[in-house]
Amino acid sequence: MLRDRVYDVFFLRPDAFTVWEFSEVREFLSWYYSVMVNEKPAKFLIVKRVESPVNPYNGLSEKELWSLHDRLVIEFKKLWEKIRGGSLKLNELSRPQYSLLDVKIVLAYRLMEECRLCERRCGVERLKGRPGVCLMSDKCVVHSYFHHIGEEAPLVPSGTIFYGGCNFKCVYCQNWDISQVYAWKGEVVSPRELALIQEELRKTGARNINHVGGDPTPHLPFIVESFKFLEINVPQLWNSNMYLSMESMKILVDLIDIWLPDLKYGNNECAWRYSKVRNYWEIVTRNIKYAYENGDMIIRHLVLPNHIECCTRKVLEWIAKNTQRVLVNVMEQYRPEHLVVKYSDRYREISRRPTRKEIMEAYRIADELGLVYKPVS
Repeated sequence: MLRDRVYDVFFLRPDAFTVWEFSEVREFLSWYYSVMVNEKPAKFLIVKRVESPVNPYNGLSEKELWSLHDRLVIEFKKLWEKIRGGSLKLNELSRPQYSLLDVKIVLAYRLMEECRLCERRCGVERLKGRPGVCLMSDKCVVHSYFHHIGEEAPLVPSGTIFYGGCNFKCVYCQNWDISQVYAWKGEVVSPRELALIQEELRKTGARNINHVGGDPTPHLPFIVESFKFLEINVPQLWNSNMYLSMESMKILVDLIDIWLPDLKYGNNECAWRYSKVRNYWEIVTRNIKYAYENGDMIIRHLVLPNHIECCTRKVLEWIAKNTQRVLVNVMEQYRPEHLVVKYSDRYREISRRPTRKEIMEAYRIADELGLVYKPVS
């Protein structure tokens, strides 16, 4: 079976290139691979070549900006298809004074004015220095960046940038220090400095730039603007809870080469109890499907104790029904952290690690559905 052949190379071996021996993996991640090995340009480089006929920084209304954006996206998609098919090369395209990227930058900052970057839509005036529910305001806060070798094999070494803050309030968060408690205590960097970080990571061997946290969504405008200063070719990876607003998704979808979404819960009740977000299922599945239709993807699902039927089964069934070419990491490394430890009586049902029986059942469901996933060793 495919899962038996993929196990060692996809999730265990340190030499990530071994995984590309498998035709199924090459097929699922074909665009990402071509950018990783510099056969094709990253999408953000193409977006920078799509000319805007007007200066987007010159007082256009948000409605006018979106109309301009949507027209230019049509042109981007035509160019992307030609580059993917080999009939066009990036160096055949001129560098315009203003581009689709500039339009996306302006729109991203507009979303921060009364913040609508995620589906909390808290409306906080972050550009005036006021923190949103995510705890972030008008600064890009980076807690660390390095070559991460603990990710899935096609990604490592991954040039991972850990941003502060998060729009979720997960009671079991393993990164609770940077996502919630000390979110704002990282290093403040400008978009230009963020571009230099990405360049350094790529030049020292990173196979991608992995935007994570916390969650990268509160930093979306700074990340998008950093592409204005980034000229080196490197795949962009969005590692997120995927609770973005549709406006943010429209800005991001033409810039990201590979998506690494978490699909945590199979229902809204569990999402509210453990992460304090509403309408989780409708929003996150909407965004994952939209991203899947516009790029390569590996989906993660963390198995929670006592949540096989309400979450794991429903998540895996949805993936099998709505995607045909994604790799799925069924993750067994949940452990009680943060508020689950502090209030273990309140969260008794998840105050332990998953049992082997639960993990085996999660793998059995994935196998039954025909998913390419992480099996038991």
